[in-house]
Amino acid sequence: MSFQRATRLNGIELSEIVQISEAAARLRAEGRDILALSTGEPDLPTPPHVVEAAHAAAQDGKTKYPPTAGVPALRAEIAAQAGVDAAQVIVSTGAKQVIANAMLASLNPGDEVIMPAPYWTSYSDIVRMAGGVPVVLHCPMQQGFKLLPEQLEAAITPRTRWLMLNTPSNPSGAIYSQAEIAGLATVLERHNQVWVLADEIYRHLSYVPFTSVAEAAPALADRMLIVNGVAKAWSMTGWRIGWGIGPANLIKAMVAVQGQVTSGACSISQWASLAAITCEPELLEERRALFAARRDLVVDGLNAVPGMRCSAPDGAFYAFPSCADLLNDQGGPFDSDAEFCTWLLEEAGVALVPGRAFGVPGHLRLSFAYAEDTIAAGLARLKSAVERKLA
Repeated sequence: MSFQRATRLNGIELSEIVQISEAAARLRAEGRDILALSTGEPDLPTPPHVVEAAHAAAQDGKTKYPPTAGVPALRAEIAAQAGVDAAQVIVSTGAKQVIANAMLASLNPGDEVIMPAPYWTSYSDIVRMAGGVPVVLHCPMQQGFKLLPEQLEAAITPRTRWLMLNTPSNPSGAIYSQAEIAGLATVLERHNQVWVLADEIYRHLSYVPFTSVAEAAPALADRMLIVNGVAKAWSMTGWRIGWGIGPANLIKAMVAVQGQVTSGACSISQWASLAAITCEPELLEERRALFAARRDLVVDGLNAVPGMRCSAPDGAFYAFPSCADLLNDQGGPFDSDAEFCTWLLEEAGVALVPGRAFGVPGHLRLSFAYAEDTIAAGLARLKSAVERKLA
């Protein structure tokens, strides 16, 4: 009997971001000069003191199975920084697993999850795999790529279980202000069946004032999950450590899910993460300033490309420019943002991600998690290629 794919995987494939990165790698292996600006992985090294902490942990024999919910010292530090009890913290194999644990622990078939678009590509697939229904709300550039209270109110039904809020946002870099979060919270206070998942993995890469959802909407504390991790701010993508902070009953259910999937996250990585989150704040500020300079370079460069418009992101390390003026329905040469990205990879050797991967066609995502010379070269190729196409 041939393999039968589970119906829960209908429509779920490898992330388009990963597909583009792998296509770029194949072309590079063939000898092509490819500049990949498609992935959210900082070029900076993991801080030396973090690597040293991992080495020390291994030498100290901290290599056995860790508790499923996380190493107590790490959970305690996360809890202390958040002002909660350690029972309200779970440590997982990356922030993505935290989100998957939450959905698997809470969704029944047909339950709805509201996702403002643009959204990180994995959100919708995780919801579907857990039996839920993604409810996508379009949040265009004109409204800062952010959800409005009236949109949220209109979308809530008796089956709504979660609102996913990513601030700072991947891919747009948008940050919700304290007042904007409070406006959404006012809506949710009228619908006590709806929980909030606040993905704040980029909170330390903010170029405008940042307010956590936990601080701006304390009335929702008993139905809120805050997601964070060490991957982005500390350049620890491969260490695979993220965490969730939420009500103890939710965390207990998420630990039950994790116990049947991976058990505890890597013990050595957890001790390294403890060293990371207790570092001096100057380290994070230096890195934030570096990315802020790259942001300015990228925004100026993209706005110099004919047919493209880019607003400055508030946080993270992505720009999300509009390429709508380059598409056929606006008299441009391309059928879609995806076709434009395919053409750029083949014609200019530049890998970018189409906006359709994030639920908003007509845009591109460019990551500035790369070295400045790589970014500058990619922008120059992009501008030159578009100018030739339009000539």
